Parts: sequence; structure tokens; C-alpha cells
Amino acid sequence: MRLYLARHAQTLSNVGRALDTAYPGATLTDLGQEQAARLAARLAGEPLAVIAASPLLRAQQTAAALATDRRLSVLTLDGLREVGAGDLEMQSSAEAIRCYVTVLEAWADGDLDMTMPGETSGHDFLRRFDEAVQAIADAAAAAGKGDGQAAVAAAVSHGAAIRIWAAIRCRNANPAEVSRRRLANTDVLVVEGSARSGWLLDGWLEQDPDGVPAEAMPDAAGEAR
Repeated sequence: MRLYLARHAQTLSNVGRALDTAYPGATLTDLGQEQAARLAARLAGEPLAVIAASPLLRAQQTAAALATDRRLSVLTLDGLREVGAGDLEMQSSAEAIRCYVTVLEAWADGDLDMTMPGETSGHDFLRRFDEAVQAIADAAAAAGKGDGQAAVAAAVSHGAAIRIWAAIRCRNANPAEVSRRRLANTDVLVVEGSARSGWLLDGWLEQDPDGVPAEAMPDAAGEAR
């Protein structure tokens, strides 16, 4: 399967640098709505069999722009939600962000036993994101059954979740580089493969030149939210 993992468009929590990870989360700003429309235009030529999204409002609204023109429903998967901030939820201080990032970097470096304060471990995060990706693969295979073409899908998720999963699961990825690289709103990370054969990182699709990046945490923070 070829999978386009897109970060959701801009929200006010992004602008305010808040660790907004709980349900339902913030809605898109006016700029975010424009970013979502541009994302749909950028992927218009891709033969997407499935469009999935986390249940958080910002992901659902971003995915809706992708799904409308294709007359597809959005497959909502809880496993695609952001890495939970736990006790740090809605905090925006440098100390809170540093704590959140420290855990993410530890996971990327292989310490999956570390837990987010008041939340889960890296093992738990990987398990639920893996399950979501497999559900997308199964749905894409079923949608394209018999056409002889490789399955293609898109999933709208969140900055930290996308990069930590790819950093750990993509065989050709440099975990430190991928986990720390900036992923702006509606940027896309492209992966190919399967759970059985393994995953390969096939590139990054950044915003179109007319896109205005959201206000973001420093790159090392993983642009979580």
C-alpha cells in the first residue's frame, strides 16, 4: 500500500502553541480551511481508495475536504489520534513542551517503556497506530480488489503521531531525523509497504508555495497537536 500520512490543517491551538491532544479538540481556523482545500487539490491526481482520519475535529475537517470531491466517506480510526499529552494537556509553557518532546524523542530512540506523564507508553502508542494503519490497508485492499493496482490511501492524523510512527516503523528512516523534522500543517509524509513486508519512507510533500505555515513549536518539538 502507498499511504499519504497528512497532518491536519491549522487550529487556534497551533497558533497558541498549546498541547491540544484530547477529544474533540480545536476546530480549523479560516486559514486552516484554506489549507485543507489546498491539500485536497495537491492530492487530486492520486487514486485514493480510502480516506481515513482520527476522530479529532481538526482531522475530520481536513479529511472532509479530501473526501468530498471523491464522493468517499471518511474512515474514522481512533488509533490515528495524536500522542496524548496527559497531565500536560492544553499547556503551552516551554517546560511542558520540553517534557512532551523528551518522551517523544525517547520513543524514537528506542525507549518505548517511557510514559507520557499521566498517559501511556510508546508500546501503547505504536500498538494503536499500527492497528489503524492495518485497518486502512484492509479497507484499501477491499476497495481495489480485482483491479490489479496497488492500494493507495490517505490518512489525516497529527504531527507527533505521524513522525514517531514513521521514525520507528520505516526501515529506511533515520529515527532521530524523522522524529525531529518539522511537519507543518497539511504537510504529508509518504510511506509504502505493509505490516508483513515492512514500511519504507518514500518522501515528504510540503505545503504548496502559496500555503502559509501555521505558527508552530520549535522543530524539535515535533509540531505536535
